[in-house]
Amino acid sequence: MSLKFSKIRLLQTGHNPAQWNMGVDQALMTTAEDSVPVLRIYGWKPSAVSIGYFQSLEEEVNVKACKKAEIDIVRRLTGGGAVLHEHELTYSFITKIYPTNIMESYRLICEPVVMCLKNLGLDAKFSPLNDITVGAKKVSGNAQTRRKNTLLQHGTILLDVDVEKMFSVLKVPSEKIKDKMIQDVKARVTGLKKTYDEVAHGLQNSFSQKFQSEIFCDDIKTDEEIEARILAKYKYGSDEWNNKR
Repeated sequence: MSLKFSKIRLLQTGHNPAQWNMGVDQALMTTAEDSVPVLRIYGWKPSAVSIGYFQSLEEEVNVKACKKAEIDIVRRLTGGGAVLHEHELTYSFITKIYPTNIMESYRLICEPVVMCLKNLGLDAKFSPLNDITVGAKKVSGNAQTRRKNTLLQHGTILLDVDVEKMFSVLKVPSEKIKDKMIQDVKARVTGLKKTYDEVAHGLQNSFSQKFQSEIFCDDIKTDEEIEARILAKYKYGSDEWNNKR
């Protein structure tokens, strides 16, 4: 499926706490316009662990280790697995026009990410259902949710990977197999060794090229910021939400 948008609204919101980041993504779904999608580019400060909507916090995350390392914990609105957000760029794409087929929608929105990485000289490929690889190693994982005819897809683009730190804050089935799992992940996952700014600039160009759109830079609107702050405090910052499963 091919889509064209006359314009794409670009928000570069910088590095912020996990609760704020998830609040902004949900707020942008609420204010999404019919014909103008939003591309948001952001990072995480402090580092954070996010878990998928359907996961158990207790089963997936070493909460004590996160607190000791001052790492935020948040439950996403989207599915998928637990992720340590540290050396990465994260993007969100919010649109009311998208393929109903899940695979097709992942492929469509991941394509400009692949284009961006190729333009940076990397042999990137879309790996169904929702990953992007470079040289057979995963560099990007993506997740979606759909609400009130609006699609949110957000994804990580790994700039670097600290596998030992990842496994210090994510739980593993058994300490006996921890070393093997670390080696397996090192063999399957890699960082781009590119800068945040390089990838951010490349994404703007590739989304514009893919959807034949004019990219216009914007700031978060007052109503979006108010809703994001409320969501960050009362939803994504609450034990009720984060421990709901």
